[in-house]
Amino acid sequence: MQRRKFLKDTGTIALGVGVFGSIHWINDRFIGDTPTTTDILGPYYRPNAPMRINISPEGYSGSVFHLSGTVFRADGTTPFGNCLVEIWQCDENQVYDNTSDAYKYRGLQKTDSKGKYHFITAHPVAYKISEQSNVYRPAHIHMRISGEGQQDLVTQIYFKGDSHIEKDPYASNPHAASRILPITKNNKNEEIVRFDVVMAKEFKPSDSVFKKISGVYQMNNNSLREFYREGDSLFMKLNGQIVAVLAYKGNNEFVSANDNAVRFELQTNGEVNVCFQKEHSTECEETGVKAFKYS
Repeated sequence: MQRRKFLKDTGTIALGVGVFGSIHWINDRFIGDTPTTTDILGPYYRPNAPMRINISPEGYSGSVFHLSGTVFRADGTTPFGNCLVEIWQCDENQVYDNTSDAYKYRGLQKTDSKGKYHFITAHPVAYKISEQSNVYRPAHIHMRISGEGQQDLVTQIYFKGDSHIEKDPYASNPHAASRILPITKNNKNEEIVRFDVVMAKEFKPSDSVFKKISGVYQMNNNSLREFYREGDSLFMKLNGQIVAVLAYKGNNEFVSANDNAVRFELQTNGEVNVCFQKEHSTECEETGVKAFKYS
């Protein structure tokens, strides 16, 4: 699907991604010295990617790009075996495959007993953030890593020497510095990038909280936001499109990019309201009422 068509068809999704499109961990929840920082989920996440090493499309004959590394538990030293590592990226035409059965440039793996993973793909490319803009998102690869007993991680990696990093608000953020990686080559002249990951201590709501807040909410701006559980994470859809994975802060409150808060209010009559608050604000910027709940 072309990027501009996707954004046009999903209406206000660009705003939703810009404000609520990332996980932000709470500092005092980290265990270990160097937990891997998070980044925006973006509007092109697609669940149920196939398990495979090579995510390039069938028949691809271009240059080869290897992404590998080790995933560690929150102590920073214990390998995190049997966790899920999912990656996705655009193709050479700046397009994400959101529709085909081939799931081009999307893949999933489980780490081995030593926490290691290895994907084969093509060098990602930069793309304009909109048809009217001269600003490009730098080349990047999205990652989602999840497993029992550790907080799910959504992040992105970038590459040293990319001239677009300086103008990109996410890649230029100081928290992304350790995710701007050098590219080397092997004896076959194939590109190699190594990215080791340190997970964070798991902090999640109870099953009963997940059950109470999950559902579709009618918002005061006439949009529909859906919240649902996948594993130990709370996913959010805006008008039917996945736009964020939210981190639990406590007391029925979740956080997203720049400490924006998503607070659920459980009413005595069984209804549930949701309130979106910008960083350091006590006022609701957007409110909603649950219109449909899951059984």
